[in-house]
Amino acid sequence: MTNEKKDRLLRIAIIAGAILFTGILIYNREQIKNFGSLGYPGIFLVAFLSSATVFVPLPGIMFTTAMGAVFNPLWVAIAAGTGAGLGEMSGYLVGFSGRELVNKTAWHEKVEGWIRRYGIWIIILLSSIPNPAFDFVGFTAGVLKLPVWEFVLGTIIGNIIKMLVFAYGGAGVFSFFPIAQ
Repeated sequence: MTNEKKDRLLRIAIIAGAILFTGILIYNREQIKNFGSLGYPGIFLVAFLSSATVFVPLPGIMFTTAMGAVFNPLWVAIAAGTGAGLGEMSGYLVGFSGRELVNKTAWHEKVEGWIRRYGIWIIILLSSIPNPAFDFVGFTAGVLKLPVWEFVLGTIIGNIIKMLVFAYGGAGVFSFFPIAQ
């Protein structure tokens, strides 16, 4: 088997795996919420799984908001941001593997230009805002073969920034509702 055929099969396997993983996560979304009982590792895991889906976001931000009221919001944000940042690798891998699947729309070309020009800085910015279309940023970074370390570091930093807002917001909002002992 030639290297080209091996590369193509690997790309197809990665894309199929990402789609299958997304389906499994969607099917088990209620059970995923139970990981919160594991504390910070559970928060990391829920955020990772919520961000690892492709095209279909799971409610990781709402979970982070709720956990900010229960645990230390700073550590919640770090756990959730790190998990979410690592989970975004699914979009990057799909883009890296399926270059021909990415539709060259005007929006895609704009994001491609931003990534070429600003690299990690645009990844930090776009991942620090609630952005349900971030998978497309990951696809684009993968297609461009942005160094993996830049993508991962950028998504972790950006997601920690975003999760800080939600975790502290949850701590503030839920402080008005005392929890019965």
